[in-house]
Amino acid sequence: MKPQPLTPMSIMGISSIFSELDYQALGPIYCDGGGTDFWQDRRKPCEKMGIRVAKALKSKLSPNGRSLYVGAGVAEIPPLIMEKLDLGREVFPYNLRTAEVSTLNHSCKNAGITFFPQPAETAPGNFDHLWLVSVLNDPEQFPHLSALSYNRADPIYFDPTAFARERKAVWKMFLGCMQKLTYPALITTSVEELLWVTHWCETYKVPVQVEKKTYPTALVGDPICFIWVGKDET
Repeated sequence: MKPQPLTPMSIMGISSIFSELDYQALGPIYCDGGGTDFWQDRRKPCEKMGIRVAKALKSKLSPNGRSLYVGAGVAEIPPLIMEKLDLGREVFPYNLRTAEVSTLNHSCKNAGITFFPQPAETAPGNFDHLWLVSVLNDPEQFPHLSALSYNRADPIYFDPTAFARERKAVWKMFLGCMQKLTYPALITTSVEELLWVTHWCETYKVPVQVEKKTYPTALVGDPICFIWVGKDET
């Protein structure tokens, strides 16, 4: 599907939020010892690439649906605004970093978007879209799993027991989110996390279609892809 342009209202909303964010407070959250310097080179690319993903996402989602965002932060602001203002969808962004949630809620309140500082699997109801980008391989939350995912695991010091513990925690969280989907559903995720989705679909015998086109991100660097689950080939 061809990406759809965002409405002027969404573009203005995104620009307004990015101009109002407290980058001094966000700096240490995204980078150890970082402040506004961290965002000087990343702010504009983050906004620009986020809008590009939002345009692609707009062509795939239907109006008035519900989206669950796991680990949502600054990079998710453009698609969240697009869904809320252009498609009239309900959005539920979750983020366990309470300091970031407080900062984001302060800047996004006028857009009617509220971030929740709880586990995403506790979100109420069902969803036809799951945003899961660079969460299952987060180096802060899952350092051993992340090291293996990115081929950075040290064979001398790698701890298989810690890895097994992290994998169990990730799978439990992932299952909790996947069980909230109604079919057909769209999953927005990183290429590195694709295997978790396809493995789940194989395990539960759910049809899966992975779109070939990917989209770069400004902060993490993991390319984003779109996956349809529970959708017939026709």
